[in-house]
Amino acid sequence: MDYLEEAYTRYEQLKEFCRLTWGETALTRLDDTFRFARTVIGNKQFKTGEFILNHSLEVSSIIAEEIGLEPDSVITGLLHNIMYAGLDRKVNREELEKNFGQSVYSILEGMAKINALGTDTVELHPENYRKLLMALAGDVRVILIKTADRLQVMRNLDVYDENARQRLVNETSHLYAPLAHRLGLYAINSEMLDLCLKYQKPQGYQYVVNRLQETREERESFVAEFVKPVEKTLKDKGFSFSMKARTKSVYSIWNKMQKKNVSFDEVMDLFAIRIILHSKPENEKADCWTVYSVVTEQYQANPERMRDWITIPKSNGYESLHATVMGPKGRWVEVQIRTKRMDEVAEKGLAAHWKYKGGKESSGFDEWLAGIREILENPELNVVDFIDHFSLDIYKDETFVFTPKGDLKKMPAGSTLLDFAYEIHSHLGDKCVGGKVNGKKVTLKYKLKNGDQVTIETSNNQKPKMDWLDFLVTSKAISRVKASLNEEKKNLAEQGREILTRKFKNWKLELNDEAIRKMLKKYEFKLAIDFYGELANGKIDPLEIKSLITEKPEEETARRKMEELFHRKEVQELTFEGGDDYLVIDNNLKNINYKLARCCNPVFGDSIFGFVTISEGIKIHRSSCPNAPQMKERFPYRVIKAKWKETTSPGAFLTTLFISGTDEAGIVSEISHIIAKDTGARLRSINIDTNRGKFEGILKLSVYNLDHLEFLIHKMKKVKGVVSVTRGET
Repeated sequence: MDYLEEAYTRYEQLKEFCRLTWGETALTRLDDTFRFARTVIGNKQFKTGEFILNHSLEVSSIIAEEIGLEPDSVITGLLHNIMYAGLDRKVNREELEKNFGQSVYSILEGMAKINALGTDTVELHPENYRKLLMALAGDVRVILIKTADRLQVMRNLDVYDENARQRLVNETSHLYAPLAHRLGLYAINSEMLDLCLKYQKPQGYQYVVNRLQETREERESFVAEFVKPVEKTLKDKGFSFSMKARTKSVYSIWNKMQKKNVSFDEVMDLFAIRIILHSKPENEKADCWTVYSVVTEQYQANPERMRDWITIPKSNGYESLHATVMGPKGRWVEVQIRTKRMDEVAEKGLAAHWKYKGGKESSGFDEWLAGIREILENPELNVVDFIDHFSLDIYKDETFVFTPKGDLKKMPAGSTLLDFAYEIHSHLGDKCVGGKVNGKKVTLKYKLKNGDQVTIETSNNQKPKMDWLDFLVTSKAISRVKASLNEEKKNLAEQGREILTRKFKNWKLELNDEAIRKMLKKYEFKLAIDFYGELANGKIDPLEIKSLITEKPEEETARRKMEELFHRKEVQELTFEGGDDYLVIDNNLKNINYKLARCCNPVFGDSIFGFVTISEGIKIHRSSCPNAPQMKERFPYRVIKAKWKETTSPGAFLTTLFISGTDEAGIVSEISHIIAKDTGARLRSINIDTNRGKFEGILKLSVYNLDHLEFLIHKMKKVKGVVSVTRGET
């Protein structure tokens, strides 16, 4: 088969796959793209001898079949070498935009910028990798297509010389494999790491491959015996499902052998059995838990190895229920339970996540991008260090902990109390001296565990220390400490901040995030630390700052914020002077424009008012909120009357109760029983301290309305030993 025949065959295979989900218009665009690419590229080859057109077709096939991206990305894959320097015909921007659209051109441009950076190793040119990751802050499809391109290269690594192979393997293991993992492309991540191992440790790689081949029949026999009773029970219960066994990747097995110093035969979890349910969207979670109960009734479960990523999905969208059970012949087996939708998200990552979320990225991924931007914008950062921490962070499981107010935070496994402080706020980390976990004092080095409730303690005399770098885990915390250790710059910035705070207080102005953003934009600073330093040095005139901040009245800012949250007509009907107009708050809080204030936790039935914030929409406060007098006095133009919408539909409102009394036997159990059984409230957290026969406790719970809360307090006061039950303000 000659070069063109091979190209046509590959193209027809790609087109047949796309035909399953694409419309005729998209398929016509694909035909036009292939003809254009064939005409421009012709029979040109890379220096390795590989035909460029065949490479482009293979990359497009990965984009379509293995990542599952939309037509623009597949078309970009076909065109991504269209401006290769070795081609005779030159293609310009106008021609590309005219034929394929602005979206395709912008992705091509992003890829061209990355390619222009060169492919030298991380150690030699770390700045290239910094720029590559910065591209993530733009169109993530640039990275997805670049990942597909790298996978195709790794699959054909034999055509490269030894030096190029070493460079490509180093790059892939440091950057592209971790990126694929973080984007949820687990299959691609595994294959990349397998291929890296194949060239880095060929003997180790071949040993594992041979042993897997030798034990294949034994594994298949074991799986058949294991699934038989589970399969029968699920069919009897009417489930529609499929089951398959997934063997661990060669790299995973080899890595476990090295880390745990065990032989191939001692690796317990060589494979996992996956149960994929064909469930309706509204039944997904319930079905998964039903199947979990079927499996664990049939086989003894190991509770220490249970992983619930259905209740709280991973930040890259991964959802699955994992149970490790004792199978036949006393062998431990991991069972993964998920639905067809969850499986597609797990296999194809964010591409599938967009499909099911209507084209929107997950909030967890947005947070991750924001974190990367924050770290990369730090000029003190050593990029080689960042790459190392980046790849380490990627492979760690997540630990879930609670703030004092009951907010859930995700942290990499192994994170310390100090990492948590920096995750909340960098200044909180700088001043952290320790804290409490579940009410008990702990040090900065305490390693967080799932379910911990964490309180941070600070001191104004505290400042970052060099030895913190010995136990910090998250790259965000590490980069912050390194930056903070530059004392001269930091102290100057603190002086500038003090000057600005004092000036704003004298001017009776609020120094908030919006004001700081305005100043940074005006004076063209990326970081506030640089702005404060210039202010302390006298290079910025404070009076110029005042005129900048006061050029528009706060009332106009508040009204402009209201117009962002509501239709213009609704805003015109609202007054800021306390007339007869009200914001009507639905008690199920489905409208994203409203948020309940954490400082006072209003519940349905409380007397309330609305307060317009600049960055978080409208916060609903109780009229008796301890912060209410200050808000009404300082910002009357932001205060809006509000009342609850009359409805019989129950909502769920977080509230805090303080309870105290004598330490009677079983009192915690009785309190929990009253909350769950007698009143129907939902307990979110409980923290009880006892001392010399007395106890004090803090309860976080969800109630329907004010009547429900008062009934609950009434019931709890009747418990023997309870002296006081009061509602908290925080």
